[in-house]
Amino acid sequence: MESLTNIDLLERELSLKQLQIKSLLYITQSINQNVSADGLFEIYRKTLSWELSIKKMALFFREPNGDWVCKAEIGASEDFIHAEEMGQHFLEYTRVSNLVGEEVHPLLQDYDIVVPVYHKDTAIAFTFVGDLNDSDNTYETIEFVSTITNIIAVAIENKRLFKKQIEQERLKREMELAGAVQNMLIPKSLPTNGYFEFDGVYKPHLGVGGDYFDFIDLEDGNVIFCVADISGKGVAAALLMSNFQANVQAIVRRKLKMDKFIRILNKTVLKITEGDKFITFFVGKYNVDTRKLEYVNAGHTRPILLMNGAKYRLEEGCTILGVFPDMPDIEVGEITVEENAMLVAYTDGLTDLRNDQKEYFSVEMLEQFIDENCEMEAEFFNKKLMEHIEVFRGEGEYPDDVAVLTCKLF
Repeated sequence: MESLTNIDLLERELSLKQLQIKSLLYITQSINQNVSADGLFEIYRKTLSWELSIKKMALFFREPNGDWVCKAEIGASEDFIHAEEMGQHFLEYTRVSNLVGEEVHPLLQDYDIVVPVYHKDTAIAFTFVGDLNDSDNTYETIEFVSTITNIIAVAIENKRLFKKQIEQERLKREMELAGAVQNMLIPKSLPTNGYFEFDGVYKPHLGVGGDYFDFIDLEDGNVIFCVADISGKGVAAALLMSNFQANVQAIVRRKLKMDKFIRILNKTVLKITEGDKFITFFVGKYNVDTRKLEYVNAGHTRPILLMNGAKYRLEEGCTILGVFPDMPDIEVGEITVEENAMLVAYTDGLTDLRNDQKEYFSVEMLEQFIDENCEMEAEFFNKKLMEHIEVFRGEGEYPDDVAVLTCKLF
């Protein structure tokens, strides 16, 4: 009689092992067949309910935003399923734990064990199992629940990571394309002749950005040059920048007076952005015959003009573009430029740079650099300036886009 009982136990254990192997095979096949996350959660629920006869279970999974959401349940209360504050209590468990007889949260008192799943040090899933029968197979049941919980949780987390990687690769390709398009809009080379020499550099913070500079020869002795900084960063700022550039190019060709040009440009920007974005803008018109420079500074960082050892910050102008439907008073700056003058216009990304000691690359530092390197050609001046700020910033990051337009007026 005793040997028969032992045979019955062995047969029962063998049957349980066969059932477990069959369930594991089905789960792994489903994973290999790329069954959706919802499908895997349903397989998990059915396996625990049908194959293991579990009467109470709740599987919580961590969402990308950090919230814990019940993805599969058997007989769980609505209070437990929707208890938002439970996540902080889950993290108390770092291994399979017995909840019976322990001081636990009231909503956990209906459960016997908790099975946590961690990836490195990050929790990704918790299964709570209740109403376990006190039988010879209880340990094997818990072990099997732990096994399939880990398999399902890791498989779904891998799906998420793979999807995130695909999205990152797609975003990277889009950013590269946007960067290539933007590079087509930023002048690759600027003119040099007996009257002037221009050179510009642009370092977008995120591969693409909202800084902008341009040069336009009106072919009547006047040349237009400008620098702008669109609020924001990335693709959105780059799209606005490309639109802004097109409008500047079109309106400038109408050869309007500077104040009229600014008013029309402001209305155009406001129509596009509806007040959600703004633009700081510096524009200068230089006549090679009269040597007169007219300019408007629309809330932009003040360009530095160096003449005969004296430095001037060009600040006359108006408020930023894209905020007011009717631009307030516009003051057009005028100055007669002496021979061998140098003008450096830039965006605030340059002076927002900080070094490892959290010191800013100040306007005074820029002026000192100009004093020490003003004899250089514009192109080499800009190259040396970029090398200088690379050394200055050390391990720090660029906080914003950086654009510099250097003009030498002979």
